[in-house]
Amino acid sequence: MKGTLRQSMAWLHTWTGLLLGWLLFAMFVTGTAAYFQHEITSWMQPEIEGTADAVEATAGAVDYLSERAAGSSLWFITPTSERKPVVSVFWRAVEGQPRGRRNTSATLDGDGHEVNLRETRGGNFLYRFHFDLHYMPVIWARYLVGVAAMLMLIAIFSGIVTHKKIFADFFMLRFGKGQRSWLDAHNVTAVMALPFHLMITYTGLVTLATLYMPWGIAANYEDGSAYFAELFPQTSAPEASGTRAPLTPIRPVLEQALAYWPGGHIGNVNISHPGDAVARITVYRSPDDTIGTRAESLVFDGVSGDLLSPPPVQGPARATESVLVGLHAGRFAGPALRWFYFLSGLGGTIMVGTGLLLWTVKRRQKLSDPARPHVGFRLVERLNIAAVAGLLAGVAGYFLANRLLPVGLENRAEWEIHMLFIIWGASLVWAIARPAKRAWIEVLGVAAVFYAAVPFVSAATTERNLAYSIAHADWVFVSFEGSMLFMAALIGFAALRFARHKPKAPARRLRTVRTGSAQA
Repeated sequence: MKGTLRQSMAWLHTWTGLLLGWLLFAMFVTGTAAYFQHEITSWMQPEIEGTADAVEATAGAVDYLSERAAGSSLWFITPTSERKPVVSVFWRAVEGQPRGRRNTSATLDGDGHEVNLRETRGGNFLYRFHFDLHYMPVIWARYLVGVAAMLMLIAIFSGIVTHKKIFADFFMLRFGKGQRSWLDAHNVTAVMALPFHLMITYTGLVTLATLYMPWGIAANYEDGSAYFAELFPQTSAPEASGTRAPLTPIRPVLEQALAYWPGGHIGNVNISHPGDAVARITVYRSPDDTIGTRAESLVFDGVSGDLLSPPPVQGPARATESVLVGLHAGRFAGPALRWFYFLSGLGGTIMVGTGLLLWTVKRRQKLSDPARPHVGFRLVERLNIAAVAGLLAGVAGYFLANRLLPVGLENRAEWEIHMLFIIWGASLVWAIARPAKRAWIEVLGVAAVFYAAVPFVSAATTERNLAYSIAHADWVFVSFEGSMLFMAALIGFAALRFARHKPKAPARRLRTVRTGSAQA
C-alpha cells in the first residue's frame, strides 16, 4: 500500500474492485433485471394476457383444487396481482393417487381454468442467479456473493476517499478522450447513484446476515432452528380430525382480510386440511404493500370463517431487518420508483464495467511493450471481455431462446438457461482467439444485434408484436421490447466507441523518439 491515505485508498479501491469485479458485474446485471422479474416472466409467457381480481382468481383456484386435489392436506395459492396475470397453485400430493395424477402444481387464469404456458424460468431465474449463481451449490454461492458484496462496500468507501473532486466529476463526461472518457463514465455513474449503491450493497449483506454472522445465534441457541422459530412464529395447524366438514366460502374470508388491511392486497393463501373439521385458512398480505418484506398473516377457521389469530407483533430488531431487506428487494416500489431502482442499477452496472475496463487501460500504458503484454494482463483483459460483453450477449440470448426454442421441447426452461451460458462461454473462447480490441467490438456488436432482434423475433413467433401491444395498451410488452431496443442502442454505442478509439503511444516512448531524433 502507498504512503498517504488517499494513495492507500486508491490502491484498495483498485484491487477490491478487480478481485471479484466480474462476479459483481453479473450480480448487478441480473439483480437490476430482477426489479422487473414479474414483467419479464409475463413477456416470456405470451400465451396469456390481461389481469383478474385477486379475490375472484383465488375463488376460482379453490374451485379448481376442490376438484383436482380433494384429499390433499395442503393447498397453496398465489393469486393474480397488478404485475402477475396468472394464479399459481400447489398442493401436497394425495397418498394413493395414481402416478399419472400426482402433479402437485398448476397455473390458472383468473377464472380458475388451467392454462398451458410455455415452460420458462422467466425473470425468476435472473432474480435467483444474482445471489445463487445457478450452477454452484447454493451455500457456497451465497458465501461468494457475500464476499463480493463486502468488497463492493470497501470499493465504494475507498472510492469516495480517492476522488477529491467527487461532485465536480459528476458534471464531467467527455467523449473521444480515450482513458479520460472511460474514467468520466465510471465517475458519473458512480456519483449519480451513490446513495443507491451504498444502500443496495449494505442491505444485500443484511439479507443473509445470519449466514455471514451466525455467532450470536450459536452463542444463545443450541439449535439454530429454535432461533428462526422464535423470530418467525407460526401458528401450527392441528392434525386432521378425520371428520368431514365443508370448506367455508373463500370470498368472505378474503374480504375480512382486506378490511383488516385497508388499501392492502392478498399475497398468498394457505389452506391446511381442506374439507376437514380442523381446516385452517392463512391469508398473507402482499409484500408489495409495505416497505417491510416480512408479510403479515391472518389465520381463519376453515369451516366457520372466523378470524382465529391476528398478525404477531414484530419486535424492533425484526422490523428493522424486514425494512432493510425490503429496501433491497424493492417490492414495495410503484412503477416510477421501480424504474428509478432499475436505472440506478443500470448505472451501477456501467460503473463496475467501466471500472474493469479502466484497470487494463491504465496498466497497458505502463507496460514496457503494450503490444505484447504479459500473460497476467492478457488473462484479465480477456476475462473482462467475456464477463462484460459476453454476459450481456448471453442475457439477450436467453430472451431469444424463449421465442425460438420449440414450445414442447423437453426441459425447455433449462435449455433457455443453457443458451445463456453457451453464449457466455463462447464469448470467452472468442476473446481468447481474437485481438482484444477486435474482440470487444465483435462481442459487443453481437450483443447489440441480439437485443435489437428480440422485438422482431417476438413479432415473428407470436401475435403480440410491438404494434399490437401499443394498440392494446399492453405496456408491459411495450416497455420490455422498448428496453431491448434501448439496450441495443447503448451497447451498439459502446461498440462504436471501441471501433473509433485510437490508442496513443505512451509518453515515455514519445520522449525516447524525440530524444533520438534530436541527437541525430
